[in-house]
Amino acid sequence: MQIIFESRDAEGTQMRELSVERVRFALRRLTSWVPRAKVQFSDVNGPRGGVDKRCQVELKTDTAGTVVITSLARDWRTALDRSLIRATRVLTRSLQRNHKTARGRVTKLALDS
Repeated sequence: MQIIFESRDAEGTQMRELSVERVRFALRRLTSWVPRAKVQFSDVNGPRGGVDKRCQVELKTDTAGTVVITSLARDWRTALDRSLIRATRVLTRSLQRNHKTARGRVTKLALDS
């Protein structure tokens, strides 16, 4: 799996290694369906502080299309973890939905013949 990391913020850039590790860990069961993952960090408010750390996770798949999840938090790690949790949940649900319909169609076609 190819993991692309982008950050315009100096503090966010320091999260590069941790982010790659967290993405690999969170997607360990889905690596065959996700050839490319992209993580983007940005600071929405700049130096003012507050809940302004934005993490966007984009997962490209062949079967389920592209899943893009964005979350805001007070720190980078929390924003990353929230995005990864939601992204894996959405992707798993989408893959299950596609798998069920494909199996249903195959069964239906076999019964008609």
